Amino acid sequence: MSGVRKPPSIVVGIDGSKAAIHAALWATDEAVSRDIPLRLLYAIEPDDAQTPPDRAARKLAIAENAIRYAFTAVEAAEKPVKIEVEITQERPITSLIRASASADMVCVGAVGMHHFRPARVGSTAAALVRSGLCPVAIVRDQGRREGPSWIVVDTDGCADSSALVGIAIEEARLRNAPLKVISSRQTSDGEIVDENTAGGDDRSIRKTSDRAIAPWTWCDPELQVESVEVHGSLLDYLAENSPSVRLVVVGARENADVEQLVGPAGNAVLHNSDCSVLIVDPQHVSEMQQQ
Repeated sequence: MSGVRKPPSIVVGIDGSKAAIHAALWATDEAVSRDIPLRLLYAIEPDDAQTPPDRAARKLAIAENAIRYAFTAVEAAEKPVKIEVEITQERPITSLIRASASADMVCVGAVGMHHFRPARVGSTAAALVRSGLCPVAIVRDQGRREGPSWIVVDTDGCADSSALVGIAIEEARLRNAPLKVISSRQTSDGEIVDENTAGGDDRSIRKTSDRAIAPWTWCDPELQVESVEVHGSLLDYLAENSPSVRLVVVGARENADVEQLVGPAGNAVLHNSDCSVLIVDPQHVSEMQQQ
């Protein structure tokens, strides 16, 4: 029955690339923490009616090999996760959006071989954020990280800042990482505000961040949490600090931040980093938890 919702899972877009394998390994922890399956999804781009029959067979063989490689990599991690596989015959973005209706999270590698290649990762992520029904993770995790490794969440102007901080804290706990709650300060035309003239507005921003943090630090005093004011955009902050950032969490409704992070500017800043991006609509998370 089409109206029956599939059981929840963590969905990973697989395309045969190393980036997709990194995404699958990153997503495994998400699945284990929720005690739900990890679903490896490969979408075969449909051919037109004049395509030779042997081409379809070759594409299916490539998909099966990619899924098998990802499956083996996850198994080798020896974590208690149930692995599901799915191969579809439709456009990758269509398949991922459809899967998001029942997924707790959809994860894709930041750089892939085919439908997640660099020129298209921005449009894929943007389409998932715009039309998907769950959090979307764009994973950059090549194991090159050294030194402090922070989870960063931007609460500036976010109506759901407390819920967003809660999601970021769950990620910090899952990945045994410290958390930075940042609030950025800019003028309407994008000019960075001078900290010597910001005055009361900065104090108001600090109080808003502190209020978002307080309930969580009371519940878990051992969690390392810092509140940081940033004079500039989130992308400006990441341009300076991405080597020490493991994951940045941003609200899906913060259109400017999302467009920057998944577009050419974000790709340029984060391309050589291990900084993943998690785009979340807290309302979607709340709705999933109530189902």
